[in-house]
Amino acid sequence: MESTAAWQGVALCGFASWIVTSSCLNVTPKLRSLVQPWVEHRVIAETPLIIQIQKYRFTVLDALFSGLSCIVSVPFYTAFLPLLFWSGHGKLARQMTLLMVFCDYLGNCVKDVISAPRPSSPPVRRVAATKDEEENALEYGLPSSHTLNTVCLSGYLLHYVLSYSQNEDALVTFAGIFLVSFLVGLIGFGRIYLGMHSLIDIIGGLALGLVTIPFWLSIHDFVDSFIVSGQNVTTFWTLLSFLLLFAYPTPEFPTPSFEYHTAFNGVGLGIVAGVQQTYHQYHHEAIPRIFTPELTIPAFIGRMLVGIPTILAAKFCSKALAKWILPVVSNTLGIPIKSPSYIPALNGSVTGKKTDEIKQSSYLRKMFFFSHQDSFDVDTGIRFIQYAGLAWAVVDLVPTFFSYLRL
Repeated sequence: MESTAAWQGVALCGFASWIVTSSCLNVTPKLRSLVQPWVEHRVIAETPLIIQIQKYRFTVLDALFSGLSCIVSVPFYTAFLPLLFWSGHGKLARQMTLLMVFCDYLGNCVKDVISAPRPSSPPVRRVAATKDEEENALEYGLPSSHTLNTVCLSGYLLHYVLSYSQNEDALVTFAGIFLVSFLVGLIGFGRIYLGMHSLIDIIGGLALGLVTIPFWLSIHDFVDSFIVSGQNVTTFWTLLSFLLLFAYPTPEFPTPSFEYHTAFNGVGLGIVAGVQQTYHQYHHEAIPRIFTPELTIPAFIGRMLVGIPTILAAKFCSKALAKWILPVVSNTLGIPIKSPSYIPALNGSVTGKKTDEIKQSSYLRKMFFFSHQDSFDVDTGIRFIQYAGLAWAVVDLVPTFFSYLRL
């Protein structure tokens, strides 16, 4: 118990020290000044290649690559991962969720540190078929998050399937690796064809993914063991999640990347807290799994019909609760706040600052008295709480309903 508390304290103190040190030393601007000019040069130099690829324009290719982009997008995984939990594959769902949180944090940090542009449109034709793609286009380019996520999540899924089936056939393993590689290549080429990324962005996402997946495979058993049977898990993860809100680089210009990080940071906390509390009831290895007599297809459909409305309601209630509690707490503590999105009524009390400046200027300094900010962005806390509530409902509240309904 004491050794566990010791390494947790050391880890959190070390992480906090790095945040303070990197902020004081202006690590982000220095790294950006070294890398950004070279990446910008590559993006400009690769523009003729993108234009050449886009000369072979077909409606069917637009639809194919737009569809593939949706299948490997953050909203898709947000919808898919709850179903994975409810299918009985708890360890796979936990690991893929936390891997997604890690990839989102890592990829968006690199994007905002480098702050390198996407291909200029025009002359490049940019195809954004969905609102999600339009928001993605507002982010910086390097690395390609779609490529990074595809490498990591499809790679981990392949590892799980081969391990779960105890496959020792080299031909099956080769076929799995080939399919994953083909999917990654297709996604990468599609991002270039759609005008969303340059070749250097795809290479960056691929390289980052190939480094991340072996790292994750080396620690995933330890992480899972800590979550399901460790000490002080919820407390440690709450403090870590709080620090992660500040351990994020300030981009050259504001983008939606920090909002995505905040949401997935909340998801990670909700999953860890819920699983740690209910592992022996709903998430152990002996629970029924889909395609078995204990969990038939009709029963799984029943789970979806109960679960999806429940988690949406939990998200709505968490957001409403956060919108009420956070302003009250802030006012009680005398902390001036501003809400660019969720509570517009708060904006009348603070003027003279641009919304984007307040949202993303030096997140660390907002916590200290040497901050030059006139107000604090309460939207970050609201977003974090609502997604934590949604994730908690996926692994705790909804399985409780399944138990009562005998699903």
